[in-house]
Amino acid sequence: MGVVVRARTGLAQARQWLRHPMAPYFILIGATTLLVGIGLLEVYSASTTSNLVSGKPELGTIAKQAASAAIGVPLLIVAARLPVRVYRLMAYPLLLLTLLLLVAVLAFGQVSSGGNQNWLVLGPLTIQPSEFAKFALVLWGADLLERKEKRLASWDHLIVPLLPMSGLIIGLVMLGGDMGTSMVIAAIAFSLLWVVGAPGRLFTVLTGGAAGLATLAVLMRPSRVRRFTEFLSSSSADPTGTGYQAAQGFSALSSGGWFGVGLGASREKWGQLPEAQTDFIFAIIGEELGLVGALAVLSLFILIGYAGLRIALRAEDAFVRLASAAVTGWLMAQTLINLGAVLGVLPIAGVPLPFVSYGGSSLLPSLAAVGMLLSFARSQYRRGPAVDAAGDGAEDGGRREPAEGPAPAKLGSRAPRARSRAAEKLGNSS
Repeated sequence: MGVVVRARTGLAQARQWLRHPMAPYFILIGATTLLVGIGLLEVYSASTTSNLVSGKPELGTIAKQAASAAIGVPLLIVAARLPVRVYRLMAYPLLLLTLLLLVAVLAFGQVSSGGNQNWLVLGPLTIQPSEFAKFALVLWGADLLERKEKRLASWDHLIVPLLPMSGLIIGLVMLGGDMGTSMVIAAIAFSLLWVVGAPGRLFTVLTGGAAGLATLAVLMRPSRVRRFTEFLSSSSADPTGTGYQAAQGFSALSSGGWFGVGLGASREKWGQLPEAQTDFIFAIIGEELGLVGALAVLSLFILIGYAGLRIALRAEDAFVRLASAAVTGWLMAQTLINLGAVLGVLPIAGVPLPFVSYGGSSLLPSLAAVGMLLSFARSQYRRGPAVDAAGDGAEDGGRREPAEGPAPAKLGSRAPRARSRAAEKLGNSS
């Protein structure tokens, strides 16, 4: 009985802590810090042996990732202290710069071994502009829809220019051959439309169109056709050909057991598993840390998703609500695509695992986006919104009175309606 009582007491304390207005802030800091730390450990583990096998500098990969983290953490701290108006001012300049870089990639970008043209070499720096395009679309789309708030009842204002601009970015990325990143960018656009309350018919049309374009993109490249067909018929997949990477990923995961073979003791990283430090880093985590470690990493991503949605639901400012939801959609979609490929439930799309996989071009914008969420969480705490996402009072044991004045205008009407219902219930119970 004592154990049960202590468990119930701990659960009650956890619920009370989660109701605190600053809970999303600390969740984001803790989960992001742990994921970046796990990423550094696993990139070191996965890359040193493969570098030795291939004759590269043993610490070359982890040195670059550590340098990216050393830049990204201060970037997160600065982003967490910027006011909302600065993010809105950044929207159009960042979008224009991103478009120019995407065009520059197609003109004289570096072609990877897989045939994709995603990388731009600028002196000592090698960047992937499509990763920064995600953050640019979040800021620009949120600012655009907030400005058009009173005209969004009309389909033409709802769609234009958000969807044409999203299509342009996706088209430029697809011309470079990066289908996985295009899917994440599409998820950002869908998140923005969902928050502003776009009708279900629009999502039906967009989903059908996206499926058709994705099919066309697969058919245009033989390597994609082989990957997709072997994914659909896994029993006939060639484990020595196109299905080799997936087979080795399964081998790594299955050999981990409950608690793994030990940090740094992976066998698949010795040249058997391609892209072990990037797209398939989760397979190495499962092998070295086991099912328990893999579930712990998955839980950290779920916490980030929860914190991002909570910030969006509690937002009174339309730009904050839109940007928070779009960032959350971006990070969760990218996580699902990566994990789905590693676990064999989705085709391999070449998408890195946020905060964990090797790559500064992925790490830096992701940390900047989390910093923006932290800024929003701090500003919400200072304003002291009347009701939190769960409908409980932010302070005083859940008995705080609703704020005076009307609810925010329609933009993202689902969230204001939820807040209104919660406020009515709160008032009736007091």
